[in-house]
Amino acid sequence: MDERVWLQGSRCPCGSGDTLGACCLRYLAGGGGAPAPTARALMRSRYTAFALGDVAHLLDTWHPSTRPASLDLDPQQRWLHLNVESWSGGGPFDTEGTVGFTAVCRGPDGRGELRELSRFVREDGRWYYVDGAIG
Repeated sequence: MDERVWLQGSRCPCGSGDTLGACCLRYLAGGGGAPAPTARALMRSRYTAFALGDVAHLLDTWHPSTRPASLDLDPQQRWLHLNVESWSGGGPFDTEGTVGFTAVCRGPDGRGELRELSRFVREDGRWYYVDGAIG
């Protein structure tokens, strides 16, 4: 059985407060792959994909102009918390948007943080991650 079946009642890793089934699961590759309605929703779903190891979702939502050929996630890295700090544009009627966030993780070397201002574009009704400025 797919572990997402029992995970869907758990709290979503993105920190929204909703269950995974009521939040990011619908956007993930294994949960139907519906397009996220906003850049912020896509960013949250991508964080959830990192937390759950959903490489297919990460690659599918990465803009073709910057998408890597493959992606290897570190199985020892555990994503602990997401804080969305800012956003600009990225709404249902926008074609561009940015989302600033801090993601907290724990790996073999201890606890760490990733701070990024991510850039998104919407093409043919779908939001895509383009790139991010780490800082």
